[in-house]
Amino acid sequence: MYAIVEDSGTQIKLSTGDVLEVDIRDLDGDTFTLENVLMIAGKGEPTIGTPYVEGASVLVEVLEEFKDKKIDVIKFKRRKGYRRKTGHRQRLLKVRIGEISAKKKTTKKKTTKKTTKKTDDE
Repeated sequence: MYAIVEDSGTQIKLSTGDVLEVDIRDLDGDTFTLENVLMIAGKGEPTIGTPYVEGASVLVEVLEEFKDKKIDVIKFKRRKGYRRKTGHRQRLLKVRIGEISAKKKTTKKKTTKKTTKKTDDE
């Protein structure tokens, strides 16, 4: 079973047990849930959301917080003596995907009674 989830403006394909890197966020504990599930597929026909699958969520366990590789940002204007060098290190979370759950949507057929109105002509 796998799911496609939207997180921080990106779409990520997840399976149970996968270890991946996501953007850092404020956390209360060592687990959190991703609720922007775009699609769930596995055995049978996939469930596609409009835009999200209703009642679906993915449980995620945080393994560690770390910084990514350093990116050098260089500004330069030729013949002007202008040079600036700065760097950036993105803070990330290493996470393990836990349970992928989808609440099955049951459809109830509505029955309507047809009433016939008697007119004065009858």
